[in-house]
Amino acid sequence: RDALLGFRDEFPTGESNLSSWNKSSTDYCLWSGVTCDDKSGQVISLDLLETPLNSSLKTNSSLFRLQYLRHLNLSNCNLLGEIPSSLENLSHLTNLDLSANYLVGAVPTSIGNLKELRVMSLNNNSLSGFIPISFTNLTKLSHLIIRFNNFTSMLPSDMSGFHNLKLFDVSYNSFSGPFPNSLFSIPSLQYVDLGGNQFTGPIEFVNTSSSELQFLSLDHNKFNGPIPDLISKFLNLKRLYLSHNNFSGSIPRSLSKLVNLKDLHLSKNKLEGEVPSFLWRLSTMMICHNSFSSFETPSQETLVQVLDLSSNSFQGPLPHWICNLKGLSLLDLSNNHFNSSIPTCLRNAIVSLLDMSLRNNSFSGVLPDIFGDATKLRSIDVGLNKLEGKFPKSLVNCKALQLVNVASNRIKDKFPSWLGSLPSLNVLSLRSNEFYGALYHPHVSIGFQSLRVIDISHNDFSGTLPPHYFLNWSEMTMLTQGSDYMVNPTKVSRYMGLFPESIYRSMEMVNKGVETRFDRIRQDFRAIDFSGNRISGKIPESIGFLKGLHLLNLSDNVFTSYIPRSLANLTSLETLDLSSNKLSGQIPQDLGNLAFLSYMNFSHNLLQGPVPRGTQFERQNCSSFLGNSRLYGLEEICGSLHAVSLPTAQQADGYSEAEEEQMFSWVAAVIAYGPGMFCGLVIGHIFTSRNQERLTEKFGRRKLIHPKCSLHTSLAFSNEHI
Repeated sequence: RDALLGFRDEFPTGESNLSSWNKSSTDYCLWSGVTCDDKSGQVISLDLLETPLNSSLKTNSSLFRLQYLRHLNLSNCNLLGEIPSSLENLSHLTNLDLSANYLVGAVPTSIGNLKELRVMSLNNNSLSGFIPISFTNLTKLSHLIIRFNNFTSMLPSDMSGFHNLKLFDVSYNSFSGPFPNSLFSIPSLQYVDLGGNQFTGPIEFVNTSSSELQFLSLDHNKFNGPIPDLISKFLNLKRLYLSHNNFSGSIPRSLSKLVNLKDLHLSKNKLEGEVPSFLWRLSTMMICHNSFSSFETPSQETLVQVLDLSSNSFQGPLPHWICNLKGLSLLDLSNNHFNSSIPTCLRNAIVSLLDMSLRNNSFSGVLPDIFGDATKLRSIDVGLNKLEGKFPKSLVNCKALQLVNVASNRIKDKFPSWLGSLPSLNVLSLRSNEFYGALYHPHVSIGFQSLRVIDISHNDFSGTLPPHYFLNWSEMTMLTQGSDYMVNPTKVSRYMGLFPESIYRSMEMVNKGVETRFDRIRQDFRAIDFSGNRISGKIPESIGFLKGLHLLNLSDNVFTSYIPRSLANLTSLETLDLSSNKLSGQIPQDLGNLAFLSYMNFSHNLLQGPVPRGTQFERQNCSSFLGNSRLYGLEEICGSLHAVSLPTAQQADGYSEAEEEQMFSWVAAVIAYGPGMFCGLVIGHIFTSRNQERLTEKFGRRKLIHPKCSLHTSLAFSNEHI
């Protein structure tokens, strides 16, 4: 009792479990986390999992007076500092868990004196240095888990003394040296994870006796040479992870003896040749980023659920046996040399499919309309092929779709506005095809409430966009922050920690004037690219609602009239390209207040008046304003040679008044569009107050009054609505 109370007093426990330990309660065996021996009454177990201790273990801690303690769990307790060497005083300890804390420094050699220890978990800390040679004294150890630390050097050269070892996990440290073949002479071994270190050289199994081995991970190291045939001796092996090394040669056919094998990860190596047929009986086969060139036709029922063959050297037509993969959830054939048409029989394989990528091949013909039953499909990416014909309308049945990418093909169809009905669609890329016609039809719902990124650039879209066009794009109206990325959930469960760069959604897009590949799309990224079309008329004022927008590219169209002042509401905007249109009037002065706007291009329009002041504008290249002969105030950006004579005050007033009249027309248009929904919202959101006095002077203090709205809004607005 005194030892427990002394231990409690060493920590600022506050409202933690230890606050229930007090002197008035005499039966300490009933205290939270404490277990006593039924006969002797001695404390034999202390389980303080997730108790916020928020301090370090002292060398003379009262904890070490609990000499009969067998189980000690201090996992996730916010422990700081080093592991004290006096831990050896707990000589009866069989289970030690110090995982998920903030422990630093070397593991004391005295731990080797805990000869009764069977389970030791030191994972997820910041421990460093060597593994003490005294660890070899722990001959009763069955579970050693020290993953996610900063340990260096080599493992002990002879680990055969761990006679009872079942689980050995040293992943994600900085261990180096050769493959620890002595480890595999332990008959009881079931689970080995050496991943995420710097082991080198070939894999060699000598005196292999680990007949119980079920899990072996060597991923993310520097192993080289061939995959050894002797792996086939581990007949109980279920999961084999060899990804992200330098293995070469072919897949040994001796692996066919591993009849219990379910998951095989060989990604990111230098393997080549033919993929043997026995692999099709696995549930997960990930062999991406190698140099495989052909398949052996499966001779038995295929059971693959997750198939990633991306970034290899496969060529020719898509093998028809892929159509027989009935339970498939992931199909990734991207970055190969497949050609010919996509077979319609693929409809049989995609019923259970969650994610499909055929991007960057040479598929030709039409994208078959086979998605009627693919109701679970979350992503389809067929970009960078030679597909033509119509866009498959059966995708409207895929209510779970989050990403659709058909970029860089030859698809010729009208804009698939029906995609707007898909409730989860986040990313849509139709860029560089032959789509045509209007984006907006008066009797068709606009939808796209979940859209975050849309790229329809370099097509042949035409027509005009009404002022309210963007009002339903609610996902873009939210200001979100975070460092998370859009991920492929199927690959997260299979790849995380094995090949993490493959789990992310990706796409290509022009960013800041440069063709850019986004290997990872941030969750908070919002982008619109309508460039390279023939869209005309005014830029919709409702663009100002999309406050989460980071990238807006409307260049190379036929937009006319003024630049909407509502763009100044886009406080997250980083890229703005309005070049090569027929825009007139002034560049809105409030754009100079957009702190994140690092790239802008207004060139080749009919703009006039002063260039806004501000750091963001002064940092632009002169080319961003060329082709607007009546712009002035460019001296600091372009030098004196580009200076334009200043207009008279009467001319400057003329510019502003024209824009105000156009802006006032937008009020009437929105109110007419939807009085019940937008009456108060639009008026308060779209307008700025820079011309409050001028508007009051021009229109008086009249009020906009609508019979369906009880709100009376004066035309003299305040800054708080910007």
